[in-house]
Amino acid sequence: MSWRDFWNGEHAIYVSERHKALHYRRIALDLAALVPSPDAVVLDHGCGEALSADLVASAAGRLILCEAAPNVRDRLRARFGRLSNLAVVSPEEVEALPEASLDLVVANSLLQYLSIDELKQLLGLWLGKLEPGGQLILADVIPPDLSPLTDATELLAFGWRGGFFFAALAGLVRTVFSDYRKLRAQYGLTTYDAATITGLIAGAGYEQVAPHPNFGHNPHRMAFSARKPA
Repeated sequence: MSWRDFWNGEHAIYVSERHKALHYRRIALDLAALVPSPDAVVLDHGCGEALSADLVASAAGRLILCEAAPNVRDRLRARFGRLSNLAVVSPEEVEALPEASLDLVVANSLLQYLSIDELKQLLGLWLGKLEPGGQLILADVIPPDLSPLTDATELLAFGWRGGFFFAALAGLVRTVFSDYRKLRAQYGLTTYDAATITGLIAGAGYEQVAPHPNFGHNPHRMAFSARKPA
């Protein structure tokens, strides 16, 4: 099983339907707040199930959801097919987008599943697709010194605030025996310190590389903003 296979199948990453809904709503609100104008073209690369993508689409001229897992793409199309300004595409289809056609590119909780070489390739791809002055946001980047206990504590706090505390507690126990834990042990998660990730972004040709508030509920993970030179 690969990470793509994992996300394409049934899994228990979200401890309950309420957890999943609140998670994606918060991500959507964070993303929508960054849409630079009502006619902006936005790419959410590695969007996952994006249950509240309609909130982002309502703030943008066009929203492109890119997801590698075919089953997830099918569910996204079934959920949002009525929205004329929302498209669901594969990573291969992103490569076919016109150059300088995007105002904003967001990759949230994606980098940990990529090798450094894969990230470098995507940084180059996104740079070409962004219009001059367009913005890139890389969010939920895992620092190498982040303890799993910290992640667990943040999930429990999110569960307490969101009304799914006991489901979160049970979910953490299930994770110990899950495919996710086995894949993490087999493949690991790619982590970055701030200097390394900012160096990679700047080295790919971006400017104004800077820390950014993270998406979602976990402030111990990092996010970064950058722009394509005007």
